[in-house]
Amino acid sequence: MPTLRDPLWNNIRIEGPYLRLLDSAVFQRLRYVRQLGLAHLVYPGATHSRLEHALGAYHLARETVRVLGESDALDQVAPDEGAIVIAAALLHDIGHYPFSHALEELGVPHHEEVAEPLLCTGEIAAILRAEFSADAPERILALVRGRSRSPLQGLISGSIDLDKIDYLKRDAMMCGVAYGEIDVDRLRHALVLVTDPASGRLAVGLREKGLSALESLLFAKYQMYRNVYWQHAVRSATAMYKRLVEDALRAGHLRADALASYTDEGILHAMERVGAGPLLDALRHRRLFKRAMEVPAAELADADLEWLADDRERTRRAEDALAKAHGFKPGELLLDYPSKERMLGLDLPLLGRDGTVRRVTEAGIAGAINLPILAEQLYQSARWLRVFTAERREIARGEVLSALASA
Repeated sequence: MPTLRDPLWNNIRIEGPYLRLLDSAVFQRLRYVRQLGLAHLVYPGATHSRLEHALGAYHLARETVRVLGESDALDQVAPDEGAIVIAAALLHDIGHYPFSHALEELGVPHHEEVAEPLLCTGEIAAILRAEFSADAPERILALVRGRSRSPLQGLISGSIDLDKIDYLKRDAMMCGVAYGEIDVDRLRHALVLVTDPASGRLAVGLREKGLSALESLLFAKYQMYRNVYWQHAVRSATAMYKRLVEDALRAGHLRADALASYTDEGILHAMERVGAGPLLDALRHRRLFKRAMEVPAAELADADLEWLADDRERTRRAEDALAKAHGFKPGELLLDYPSKERMLGLDLPLLGRDGTVRRVTEAGIAGAINLPILAEQLYQSARWLRVFTAERREIARGEVLSALASA
């Protein structure tokens, strides 16, 4: 069995069917799509790829399925369910756009929707049908989208999915920050299959002894959003890239349905060939736009500004109006308000020491941390509304909020 060396998990053994998937052209594109988009302009070590992360998720799935099998938990599921889930972990990011999640903020289809033709037709589908089962592509797609009725769905999409464990630890390590610490071994060995009291179906749950490990996962997610994913310079680069691609789409230089076929450098070269102008040059040479105004979401409770994350046309009009008012050209002033994120999303069955099963949600549980209050406080402190400008300038908060209120 071939063994790959990984900086996070050390040796990753990959079996024949999964090696065929790894070597497919569609999967190999992920080698040239950075996991953290443009974060490498701020954290130089953050050049790791979606392929590395997919291999990490595969490794965690393989180990978790082994642990569940040793406890006889898999006796209750279909014989091939474990293999299907491991394949889903490997392929869960197959539809990612260049520079990761940034383009989804423009309103293009989510990467999980883009995955459908990649999984269900062509080379990947042929391998899955030959090596696993005739319906393997469709089962894997349902797992990736979080819509499967498989008892193991929670390993691919859920409160404690393996994707989250890998990316938090990997991203922290590659950025050189100490914010992604998770008690992975404790968490993995606390996973169990139980009958979900809400649905009456078998599902992935957590033994009560794993609650502290779960808390380590939730806090790692918050710290990574605050210090890496939503760090101001990372968001500046992301805003520049989004505007750059949006301009290319509006000019007809790029097609929305072809975005997911590009690599990171491929999409930059495509825009360079048609003369994308100073914004691309600034991004390539790390001349990032500067903060002209910023305010935390906690101070915007009375402002109706969610449209900044959801309505790209309205946001663009507001950007250009503010740019004109302050002597900037269109595209030289950018607004940024990250899409709303469930900071401490939690919804899973919990197996108590007395054998009872209850569902743990964001409402929290007796004797543990108050998740609803904590989640909202952490979320509000991590998310900021910012105005970025090509030249250093200060713009009054009141002026920006007034302009947005009338936009």
